[in-house]
Amino acid sequence: MNSKTVQLKADALGDLAFLQITDTHLFADRQKELLGIKTVQSFEAVVKHASKYKNCQAVLSTGDLSQDHSAQSYSDFSKHIKTLNLPCYWLPGNHDMQSVMLPSLLAEGLAQTKIIESENWQVILLDSQVEGVPHGLLSATQLEFLQSALQNNANKYTLICVHHHVLPVGSAWLDQHILKNSDEFLAVIKPFSNVQAVLSGHVHQAIDKLQNGVRFITTPSTCVQFKPNSDDFALDDVAPGYRYFSLKANGDIETIVERIDKDAFSVDASATGY
Repeated sequence: MNSKTVQLKADALGDLAFLQITDTHLFADRQKELLGIKTVQSFEAVVKHASKYKNCQAVLSTGDLSQDHSAQSYSDFSKHIKTLNLPCYWLPGNHDMQSVMLPSLLAEGLAQTKIIESENWQVILLDSQVEGVPHGLLSATQLEFLQSALQNNANKYTLICVHHHVLPVGSAWLDQHILKNSDEFLAVIKPFSNVQAVLSGHVHQAIDKLQNGVRFITTPSTCVQFKPNSDDFALDDVAPGYRYFSLKANGDIETIVERIDKDAFSVDASATGY
């Protein structure tokens, strides 16, 4: 990752508004299904739904953009996300292949970014991918970068984005694929009272829990949803979705989960894994 920092202009109240659109799992083939859902088509439906939000400054896409590692899947991601007419900041998930992802997204003008700054906030994007395995890990370099960013902007409220979930979600099969060095991550952020929230994808479900003054938030996938509190692999029948949130000038976070029409896409309820 490069060290690029981008500046975003907040609204008149000093607030920043984002869309989190995550875990799209796209294929080069538009007809290809993941557990019963044609992922390119569900992604298009989510983007269309999200277009109602006219006051946003950017989109955050927190990993697993592709399912088949194809350049075409990343091109399709770029094509559809651009219809929102917002900058899109992204990070890799366990299903992404960075050797294809990076040049493909760069070619489409979706620059790789580490820090987003405004007058009152910074958003830090971390890379928790361990190539070839589903769990996450933050390297020593990533942890050092995180600590440095927090120290350098100690006067700004902070949102941290990382693909893998940091706290257990209560599903054994998912929690074995958690951020493995979450204790190290939590130790880094503990001294910094400006850390307001940690935002993740990966778990294909909406969670918002508070621990030691920090909100840990996850967001539905644009395709299949995983059933909460299930020790074994299980799919949920709720609709694909995304998250809108506003980072307030006073440090508060307002957020809402949005979902498309429940009957638009149906998962394969008999699936036992993927």
